[in-house]
Amino acid sequence: MTSNPENLVTIEREAARIAKEIDIPPCPEILARFNDEFHSAQPNLRRLAALLGTDIGLSAILLKTVNSPFYGLTKKATGIEQALSILGLRSSANLVSGLLLRSAFPASSSPMMKLFWENSMRIAGLATAIAARLKDVDRNEAHTYVLFRDCGMLVMLRKFAHYADIMDLGAKIPGAQLTRIEDTRFNFNHARVAFALARSWSLPEPLCGALYYHHEFNLIKRNGPGTEGANPKLVAFGLLAEQIAALHVDRGLCPDWNGAEEFVLKTLGIGADDIVELSEDLLGLPA
Repeated sequence: MTSNPENLVTIEREAARIAKEIDIPPCPEILARFNDEFHSAQPNLRRLAALLGTDIGLSAILLKTVNSPFYGLTKKATGIEQALSILGLRSSANLVSGLLLRSAFPASSSPMMKLFWENSMRIAGLATAIAARLKDVDRNEAHTYVLFRDCGMLVMLRKFAHYADIMDLGAKIPGAQLTRIEDTRFNFNHARVAFALARSWSLPEPLCGALYYHHEFNLIKRNGPGTEGANPKLVAFGLLAEQIAALHVDRGLCPDWNGAEEFVLKTLGIGADDIVELSEDLLGLPA
């Protein structure tokens, strides 16, 4: 994730500790096999489609998602192989990872989990539409990043009693303050846990890095030690998507926005007027 060997060793040790101590869900077998084929010298589209086809539920959700209005495909996919061909392998891998994440933490398991997914899917849906309107932001990668950004909360919710109380704070205080509270109470925070899960599921390193530092945008802005491998545009994009989602339901400014606005605008190459325009453009989408 980073070009500094000392930072890399520290981060890898932390990821290993988190995976061992907090019971991170292992990479699903179907995703592991998909990634093996994807990273082979000559990935075979037909083999990948056949692999996904062994899971009827995943195949159905994949097709439904690919053909949804958020992807804006001019030609609807009628089969898994066609869907993979239309999306491309990297985008398909990202999408499959996101779908399997939802399976690993089903909304039916608790009211708080249900509420988390309702909010997360709303923001992820808006994120796809926002990314389509921005330069140099891949909408499939952006969608995956937004889905995984707070997935550490799901792990901690399942692991720790009373973590639901901490989750409620997320909408009220800046993210850096929230992670400090988590570290104090649990010796873990959701950003680091999200990084550990995404890394164990073989998501791209720049995306994993963006998860690790997603509440530390000031450190990324200064090119702080260890941040070299993190994708700053994904960090900025996640903050933008969260803010537009808040405007979309008349919630005003997110707790991070005052501190993050300059970083977001500069990193994404947009102006404040563009955010207003984006918000207005997306008002017709489901809240």
